[in-house]
Amino acid sequence: MARLNLWRWGVLGLAGLYFLVPLAASVVFTVDVPGQGVTFDAYTRILSTDGFAAGLLLSLELAAATIAIVLLLTVPAMVALRLGAPRLRPVVEVVCSLPLVVPPIAFVAGIGTVLKWGPEHLSRTPLFQTFVAVQNPDFPFVLVLAYVVMALPFVYRALDAGLRAVDVPTLVEAARSCGAGWPQALLRTVLPNLRGALLNASFLTLALVLGEFTVAQLLGFQPFAVWIVNISGSQAQLSVAVSVLSLLVTWILLLALAGAGGRTRTASRG
Repeated sequence: MARLNLWRWGVLGLAGLYFLVPLAASVVFTVDVPGQGVTFDAYTRILSTDGFAAGLLLSLELAAATIAIVLLLTVPAMVALRLGAPRLRPVVEVVCSLPLVVPPIAFVAGIGTVLKWGPEHLSRTPLFQTFVAVQNPDFPFVLVLAYVVMALPFVYRALDAGLRAVDVPTLVEAARSCGAGWPQALLRTVLPNLRGALLNASFLTLALVLGEFTVAQLLGFQPFAVWIVNISGSQAQLSVAVSVLSLLVTWILLLALAGAGGRTRTASRG
């Protein structure tokens, strides 16, 4: 047992070094300016830099829309699957996992081909305005659609783990026997028991949207991740400082999520 604990702590220590050493080197790069010593100008200039607020706000808006749509699609579908067709679960799992095996370049190429249909084939139909609207730079809804597809594997895994821990048929049957309709049974009996899984799925989707670069860059939009890369050529220290700050914010969100999930499990046991 002592040898097992020693091996476990050794693996955790190596994993910690793997993540903390690059982070420490990045922090040193942002605060150590040759000829000036230690300075925090790179961090103080973040809020006043052109494009920071717009890029971050756009990414947060895209993340909120993506989370809402992907949960509205997956939660009812997975609950219905568990209630009425459990044998189809392997098929749905394979379908939801397909975005992991499709290269982002091929994914973007397909999206670009579809978007070209608007001016080439649909210019005289009402659908042309729809193609224009989804590519609005102020809120490119086409990115939301792409992110929904990319988030499916992570959302499915999180929700599937939550549903496995809940006796959904019994909960729904009890709610229905008390006179609740299907929407009310879902909202008032199933969803409260999936709070941890919903939080996990939302956090994974948020992290995906905030860090996604390839799709947004190739489609010509500039959310937060693209903005960081664009300023890295002229303001390297600032871009690294923003990356470090965004990583710390992500860790804080993860800790808050873990704390909320722990309180939820404690309350359910009580």
